[in-house]
Formats: sequence, structure tokens, C-alpha cells
Amino acid sequence: MKVLYFQCNMGAAGDMLNAALLDLIDDKEDFLDEFRKLGIPDVKVDLTRTQKCSVTGSHLSVTVKGTEEVSEDVSLNTQDHDHDHEHGHHHDHEHGHEHHHEHDNEHHHHHEHSSYQSICEKIDLFPVPDGVKKNAKEIYESIAMAEAEVHNSDITQIHFHEVGSMDAIVDVLMFCMLMDKVNPDKVIVSPVHVGSGTVRCAHGILPVPAPATALILKDVPIYGGRISGELCTPTGAALLKHFADEFGDMPAMKLDRVGYGMGNKDFPVANCVRAFLGNTSESEEIFEIDFNVDDMTAEEVSFAVDRIFEAGAREVFTTSVQMKKGRSGLLITALVGGNHKMDVVTAIFRHTSTIGMREKKINRYVLDRTIETENTVYGEIRKKVSSGYGVRKEKYEYDDLERIAKENGLSIKEIIKNI
Repeated sequence: MKVLYFQCNMGAAGDMLNAALLDLIDDKEDFLDEFRKLGIPDVKVDLTRTQKCSVTGSHLSVTVKGTEEVSEDVSLNTQDHDHDHEHGHHHDHEHGHEHHHEHDNEHHHHHEHSSYQSICEKIDLFPVPDGVKKNAKEIYESIAMAEAEVHNSDITQIHFHEVGSMDAIVDVLMFCMLMDKVNPDKVIVSPVHVGSGTVRCAHGILPVPAPATALILKDVPIYGGRISGELCTPTGAALLKHFADEFGDMPAMKLDRVGYGMGNKDFPVANCVRAFLGNTSESEEIFEIDFNVDDMTAEEVSFAVDRIFEAGAREVFTTSVQMKKGRSGLLITALVGGNHKMDVVTAIFRHTSTIGMREKKINRYVLDRTIETENTVYGEIRKKVSSGYGVRKEKYEYDDLERIAKENGLSIKEIIKNI
């Protein structure tokens, strides 16, 4: 099983997480060229090699209209009261990290602001797979919801500073695209170092972790320390929270690659996020949860299955069965890892009519999976390649086939035949 492990000993931020993932892939410049072709307005993205404490890694620079968002750690001994009170700012370029609680320097005052809804509309316009768009919008929603709760407001009233919002769109969209490319079977994140001290944002000087970051990190293992500064940003927290299957120690794994995502600031400890990509043993222990229903409509079952997936199930499927007294019914089966088991159980009770279910612990065997790109008469098409146990299987990505079929007025079957 392909596992991606993020080591967050120096926190996390969007630019550092993206740089760590870029450090894992061979065609990083090709990826960045494709990303630039998305045409995000006034945005410049550059990747460089840099060192922290003699450790070399990748540093991602994101500038919007020539401005790079960088958080400002503050000593309470200094006297500086320049800040505004606009809602929804979130920095995100902390210690080298992007920061989108926006600290509002003088030149920021006349910049436009973007609502959560307008940001989602922008994301929908980008020519990326629907799954990438869905993940990006859900991540931005988690940030906006945290900001709304901090300000005792509504998500529709939250507005993000123009520079910070575009910077975060880059971070979020790129990370979702990279996760789609790396395509791990499981994502594990270490406990997150959040730093200590205070940081300046649009609302003044706030304690670390900033209130929005703390809300996003609910149920995530975090810790402080002697390093003064904001080490984990709202965007970094939201990215990790969304994609993590579990938080904890690195598992026993056969290591394939290590990526280093470097920050801007210098500390006594190397300021970086590390991404470890490798494989665990071929069998994986998971849980099978079964239950029967005979009084739900097809629409209700479809809705419930979607909610069970959202709760963390790896797979959900139905089987037609004959129940007592000759009644037709459904056997619904969910496969789930131990870390999401109780979330799935709760979703089942909430969204189905069952009053009981059965659990079995099973071993799951999987092939190693990678995503490759193939040049065809229709352009580049991604395909999932699964291999192991002496076999190799290939399958074209449905999102790409669907897009090409629509563009050419052909069926998916015709597209596959002509490739």
C-alpha cells in the first residue's frame, strides 16, 4: 500500500506542503508549467532550491501582484498598533509559510476582497478534474467556517483580502492537484507543532496558534514548544485536516522518496516540512461493517451511501437479499480503517433505518497504484497503473475520458477504441 507521511515538526503551511510534494516528483517543472497555464490572475509561482541548517530542499514562492504574503511574528515588548478590523483575513506565509490572516500594512488598504462564494466560483472555472475542484472548495469552506466562528459571524459574510485569497487559492488548488498526481492509498500526518508566542493579523496581535487555526485543528494532535512564532497557518491546517486519514507516528514502510518543503524564516531547527512516500506491507487490516435494510427508497440509500463515504469509508456497496417473511431487502457493506470506524458507524445510524450492524476485522490485499500520463490523438490522458504479485493493470481516468468525450461529441467507448 502506497503511504504518504507528512512530518510537521516545524508546523505546516500551504507553500511548504506544496514544495514538499513537488520535491517528490520527477517532472516538477512540467507540473508547474501546466499549473501556470491555468491562468490565475496576477499570480507568479517559482520553485527554487534552498538550504536551512545545511539541509537542502525546495522552496515555493507565490506572489500576487508582486506581493508575497508573509506572517509577522510579534514580541509583546514592542509597541506597534497598526492593524485594521476587517473580517475573514487569514495569513499564510508564516515562517516561510504563507499566511492568510492578513496583516494589513498600509499598501493593503485599497485592495479588493473576495467572498467565500466568489472564491468557489473562481475554483469552478479552472480546467482541472472535478475531484480536485471538490476538494479545493471543501478546504476553503473549512477555513471560512473557522473564520466565521471566530468572528461570531456567518460564512456568507466572511471576506478574504484579495492578495491573501489568491495566494490561498494557489496553495489549495496546487495541493489538491499534487495529491491527485501522487495518489497515495493512505495519508498519515505527524502531530503538528504549532509554535508559540504571538502573531500580527488583521485583527491585531493574537496568540499562537491563531484562533482560526486552532478551530481547524480540532481533534488533531498538536503541541507547542520553545520556538517563538506561528508555525502552522490556517491553510496548512486545513490542507492536512482534509487529506489525513490518520494522525500519528510514521508506520513501518519501505521508503521510496523524501521531499523537503522549505520555509522563509530561519530558526535553530531546519524550517521545513518533510513528505515521506513509501509502501507498507501488502496486507492491510480493515473493518467490514454490514447491515440489512428493507424500508428505504433507492434515493434514500444513495444519499446514505454518499454520507458513509464522507465519514471515511474506503468502499460502500449494496447487495440484493431476501429477508424474513420473503421481503426483498438490501445488504449494505462498508469497508473502513480503524481510525474512521466510529465516524462510519455514526453515519450509518444517522442516515439509514437500521438499528444494528455487524463488524468483522479482515485483511485487505492491494496492488501498488501510480498515475501515468499517456500522449494520445486527443492529447494527454491520465491512467491508473496497478501492479504487484506479478501482474499489471491499466485503466484510463474517467474524468479525462468524460472531458474528451464531451469536447469531441463522442462516447467514452469510442474514445477508448481510438486511443
